[in-house]
Amino acid sequence: MKIIQVSGKRKRAVARARLKEGKGVIRLNSLNLDGMTPELAKLMIMEPIILAGDLAKGVDIDVRVQGGGWHSQAEAVRLVVARALVQFSGSKALKQKFLDYDRHLLVADTRRAEASKPNDSKPRAARQKSYR
Repeated sequence: MKIIQVSGKRKRAVARARLKEGKGVIRLNSLNLDGMTPELAKLMIMEPIILAGDLAKGVDIDVRVQGGGWHSQAEAVRLVVARALVQFSGSKALKQKFLDYDRHLLVADTRRAEASKPNDSKPRAARQKSYR
């Protein structure tokens, strides 16, 4: 039995997925994907599964995700699910299909929040000066 382990990040969210042959069950933090809220996050996660078609019906995907908000968690999960499906299938056609649909299905967004500067409240805004 072939088991694929993949990880991916989006902002502060980190997702780790285990994919193995099965009946098409997708679990997110030990809960079934069908019961996930908000609905938008569920639809985002379903995108690579719908694009993969019959391949996704023959595999079980178990995802653990932590950190960040619900949106960045959904994007991190979407990334690892797509990567795991491509790695499992070894299909260049599936990889190209994902890249044509949305590059961020396979390529992580490396943008991060800028750090706050010393003696300052915000990353960009400078301290106000009073000349009197």
